[in-house]
Amino acid sequence: MATKRVLNKSTYKDYIFDIFNYLFLIILMIVTLYPFLNVLAISLNESTDTIRGGIYIWPREFTFNNYLEIAKYENLVTGFGNSVLRTVVGTLFGVFIQAMVAFTLSRTDFQGRRFVSTVIVLTMYFSGGLIPGYMLIRDLHLMNTFWVYILPGLVSAFNIIIIRSFMDGLPFSLQESAKMDGANDFTIFYRIILPLCKPVLATIALFVAVGQWNSWFDTYLYNSMNENLTTLQYELMKILENTTMSGNANANQMRPNAAQQSQMVSPDSIKMAITMVTVVPIVLVYPFLQKYFIQGMTLGAVKQ
Repeated sequence: MATKRVLNKSTYKDYIFDIFNYLFLIILMIVTLYPFLNVLAISLNESTDTIRGGIYIWPREFTFNNYLEIAKYENLVTGFGNSVLRTVVGTLFGVFIQAMVAFTLSRTDFQGRRFVSTVIVLTMYFSGGLIPGYMLIRDLHLMNTFWVYILPGLVSAFNIIIIRSFMDGLPFSLQESAKMDGANDFTIFYRIILPLCKPVLATIALFVAVGQWNSWFDTYLYNSMNENLTTLQYELMKILENTTMSGNANANQMRPNAAQQSQMVSPDSIKMAITMVTVVPIVLVYPFLQKYFIQGMTLGAVKQ
């Protein structure tokens, strides 16, 4: 009888814990989803009605005019193609080269690993600055070229440290046994290390891809005079800037009539529409990498 009472008490505590756990997760989900739903609702709401405010998770006057307004601007198709191309090429090259550097630094038989690691880490705290960086790009003749999007971002100290930490958790005996079988360093890296590093490589690929996709400042600095090398983020930035300026100009003028109001564009609506255009591609890719993302961020800290 006492045993049954103890079991009932334990079950009751578990039931209460589950209730609080579910409530906490529901609240966390709401807090996480609300900003995204709010941005989506404003982007799908009629532009002049957005100025009134009071839009939360559902548009008050549904319309696609904000997205159609963005589509009117030139060079968006070219910018989208360049953004996709730089994201794909930059991610592939960046992850492969950073993995090679991390593999070299993870080798215990590499005599200069500590010195090279220190030099790489120092680049996270000190940099040459914007002007020396610009002069370096100019002297390397990378101005107005597509490779200015790829070459400067091939090496990332933070990403190399993450990959090396993951590789440090792999048994070094795998490399030694492969070496005894006649495999060279590149064969060991390509056939043994890379397959075992899929989780951390997927994590780094997500980091690099997001950085490449969201980047616009390098286009502004190096390729702003070449419309064929423009990127989507740079074009969206120009749209947002022009819309904000026109919105401020309209605010300083007299109250427009109904015909003029139908042609006005709210900077907030355009801003939210641009945010959705920017975020959606990454949101579509992330679910496929989520499993590897979690493994890559946790397994690197597990040592043998």
